[in-house]
Amino acid sequence: MSMPIPTDDDKDELLLSCRYGDLEDIKQFVEKFGSHSLNDIRDENGNCVLHMVCGNGHTECLDYLIDKVSPTLLSIQNNAKSTPLHWAALNSHLPIVQKLVQFPKGPGVDLIDVKNTAGRTPLGEAENVGWEEGANWMVGVMNLVEGNSKEEEDQVVDNPADIEVEIQDAEGQVAKMKIESVFL
Repeated sequence: MSMPIPTDDDKDELLLSCRYGDLEDIKQFVEKFGSHSLNDIRDENGNCVLHMVCGNGHTECLDYLIDKVSPTLLSIQNNAKSTPLHWAALNSHLPIVQKLVQFPKGPGVDLIDVKNTAGRTPLGEAENVGWEEGANWMVGVMNLVEGNSKEEEDQVVDNPADIEVEIQDAEGQVAKMKIESVFL
């Protein structure tokens, strides 16, 4: 027996339930229409169910939905190219940010590097709203070494004065720092 197909009203109700954190209504939708139907539902701005729960900090709803939706939904971009992680960072929801980045079947730390139409990553959104806790957490888990092979990463440096570090912020500005030897 196949599941019924949700109407536009059913889809709108689901998005509202996700927005307001009504877990029981979300569960009823999944029981009636199946979890597969969650993947294709968007509002007029391209937001999916994860945008709604993540942007509003509904951890219990995310816990329920994250295993029911396609892992590709974690990196889906709305019309402004923002992902659910952008929304969670913009609204300072650390448990949501952590769950999205640490979800084993998802894109992981690569989510932190996705830019929206404003040119900001989720880290940039956190910095833009002054959310230090979230920005620090994301910097702590992200891949800061780009393009280096495993051999280059494992090199032992005899003279630390030869090390120069480059860090790029959310606006694309690059800061360079030279590590100087303290051993004489």
